[in-house]
Amino acid sequence: MSAGTLDRTAPASDSALPASDAPYPGIPTTCDGAEAVVWAETRISQGSGAYPITSSTTMGAGFNSAFMNGVPNLWGQQLKFFEPESEHSAATFCEGFALAGGRVTNFTSGQGLVLMKEVLYTISGKRLPVVFNIGARALTSQGLNVHAGHDDVMSVADVGWGMLFARNAQEAGDLCLIARRAAEASHTPFLNIQDGFLTTHTVETVRLAEPEFMKEYVGCPEDKLMNLMDTRNPLMSGVVQNQDSYMKGKIAQRDYYDAVEDALTDAFAEFSLQTGRQYDFVEPYLCDDAEYIIVGMGSYMETARTTVDWLREQGLKAGCLNIFCFRPFPARVIVDALKNAVAFTVFERMDDPLSTTGNHLTREIKAAFCDAWNEQNGQTAIERIPRVYHAAAGLGSRDVRPGDIIAAFRNMAEEGPHFFCVGINHPLALQVREDPDLRPHGAFSMRGHSIGGFGSVTTNKVIATIAGQVFGKDVQAYPKYGSEKKGLPTTYYLTIADSHIYSHSELNYVDLAVLNDTNALFSGNPLVGLVEGGAIVMQSPHSDPVEVWKRIPSHHQETIRNRRLHVYYLDMVRIAREVATAADLQMRMQGIVLLGAFLHLTPYAQELCMSEEEVYAGVEKALDKYFGKRGVQVVQDNLTCVRRGYSELQEVPLALIEG
Repeated sequence: MSAGTLDRTAPASDSALPASDAPYPGIPTTCDGAEAVVWAETRISQGSGAYPITSSTTMGAGFNSAFMNGVPNLWGQQLKFFEPESEHSAATFCEGFALAGGRVTNFTSGQGLVLMKEVLYTISGKRLPVVFNIGARALTSQGLNVHAGHDDVMSVADVGWGMLFARNAQEAGDLCLIARRAAEASHTPFLNIQDGFLTTHTVETVRLAEPEFMKEYVGCPEDKLMNLMDTRNPLMSGVVQNQDSYMKGKIAQRDYYDAVEDALTDAFAEFSLQTGRQYDFVEPYLCDDAEYIIVGMGSYMETARTTVDWLREQGLKAGCLNIFCFRPFPARVIVDALKNAVAFTVFERMDDPLSTTGNHLTREIKAAFCDAWNEQNGQTAIERIPRVYHAAAGLGSRDVRPGDIIAAFRNMAEEGPHFFCVGINHPLALQVREDPDLRPHGAFSMRGHSIGGFGSVTTNKVIATIAGQVFGKDVQAYPKYGSEKKGLPTTYYLTIADSHIYSHSELNYVDLAVLNDTNALFSGNPLVGLVEGGAIVMQSPHSDPVEVWKRIPSHHQETIRNRRLHVYYLDMVRIAREVATAADLQMRMQGIVLLGAFLHLTPYAQELCMSEEEVYAGVEKALDKYFGKRGVQVVQDNLTCVRRGYSELQEVPLALIEG
C-alpha cells in the first residue's frame, strides 16, 4: 500500500508499550477505560447489580454482554447481572450479594452515585469488600451535564470507602484489580474512579492484565469471602443500636480502617512486582527540586506532566504531584512531596464556593500541613508552609490545556490570586499567554469535523484500533461527546505516536482535518491549527477538482495557500449509499469510508513493509470488534467502504490551489 503526503517521520524512541522483565507485562491492545474495567471485572467478579447512567453505561453493558453470552469468570462460574429500577436498588442488590459471600461490582456515575449514598454507608459498616467502578461526572446543578466532574465522588467521600483515581485507560483497569485486592484484605469497600468520557470513552494503547495474573493476584472468591447469610452459622447484621452501643460499634470500625493503608501498600507493591507497572498512593514528578508544583487527580494530570517538561526547558523549576489515592488520604506523603516548594496549586474538577477554604482536595492538603506543623516527632514536621493556590478546572469536561496549566505556574511565580479558574472567560479566570504543541515528537494528529455523527465517532475508534494493533503505535482517540446524536457540530480527535501520549486535551495542532460535512466550512474554522504542509480530507459529490475547489470559501482558500495544505476529496455519501445492504447503516458508513483515506495518506504500512492483504486482515479484525454483532455482511460492507475510500480518494492539484 502506498503512502501519501502525511509522513511525519519520528526518530527512534522507546516503544509505546515497553517490554518488561516482569512475569506478567500485560496483553497489548487498544481500548477505552470502560473496556479495561470490564476486562477485569468479568474475569474476577461473580456478579453485578447496575442501573445504566451516562458515562458508566458502557461498563455495565459490557458486563451484561458477558453475562448474556454465558461467559464464565476465571474460576468457571457463570456471571450474574441484575438491573433493578434505580441506582439505589442496584447498590442494595450488591449489598445482598456481598452479604451472601459473593464478589460483586457496580458501575455508576453522577446523580446515580449520590442516590446510592444511603446504601454506601451500610456496605462499609457491614465490612463488605465490594468494588464500584465510577465514571466521575458533574452533578446536575444550574444545568444538566453528563460529562466529567468530581463533585459526584466528593459527595460520597465520607461513606467509609477507599477511593482510587485513574488518569487513563491503563490505570483504570489496573486500579480495578488493586482496589479489589486491597478491599478484600482490609474488609473495606473501594471506589475505582476514572473521568467520565475523558477516560471511560477515550481509546488508548493498553496492556490488559493476563488472566493467569488476575487469578493469582486477586484469588478465588470462595477462599477470601465470608457468607454472612449462612443459616448454619447465623448472626445479626444491621441491627438497631441505641445510645448504649452505636458509638461503640462505630469507633470499633477504626480497627478495619487502620488496616487499609497496609493492604494498599501490599497491593501496590505486588502489582508492580508482577507487572512492572508502578503504582503508589501518589506519584511525584520532578518534585524534589521544584519551586512550583501542580497537584490534582484524574486525566488532566497527564497533561500537567508533559507541561512540566516544557516548563523545565524554559528554565522554570516546575513539578506535578498526581494523587492516585484519595481515601485513605495520604497526608504525610503529600506533605513530604510539597513541603520544599515555594508554592503549589491544587486543580479540582468541581467548585464548592461556600467552603471558603477551598474544594475537597485543597482542604485535605491544608489540613495535612496543619497536622505536620503541629507534630513533635520530627518525622514529617515542617519549618514553613508553601503558598497554597487552588483552582476549578475542567468542570463538565471543559477542556484543560497546556496553556491553562502554564498560566497556573505563571500565577504562582507572579504571586497572583490564590483562587482562580481556567478555560473560560470570567473575571476569576487566568489568561492564557502561550499554548505550546506538546504532542510527542513525530506524532500524527487528526481532527474531524461533522454536523452530527455520520459514524465518525466509531470510525475514529476503528482507526485507533488499527494504528495500535496493526501498526503497533501508541494511540489516543476521543470525540467531543454530546452533539453527535443531535445533528449539531461534532468534533473528534486522534493522535498516533511512538511513545505514550500524555496530553489529554482537544487538539489545536493537527496534521489532518477531516470534513465529513462541508457545512463545517461555514459554521466555524475547521482549518485552525493545521500544521504547515498538512492536509484536508473533505466530503464532496463532485469528481472535478475545479468544482471542489471553487466551493471552498475564499478565506479558507487563502489559509490553504499560505500553509501549503493538501486538499483531498471523495464522495463518502455515494459510497455508503451504494455499499450498505442495510439502509439504516448508510449514514454511519459515511464515516467508515474515511478509514480508507487514512490508510491512503499515512505511511505506516509502508514503513512496516506490510502487504495490502496483511493490512486489510487487520482492518477486518478491527471492524469485526465494532460491527461483528450486526453480522458478517455488515462487516464486509464496512470493509468494502474502506477499500473504496482508499482507491477513490482524489487530490485537488497544487497548480489549481496556487492559481
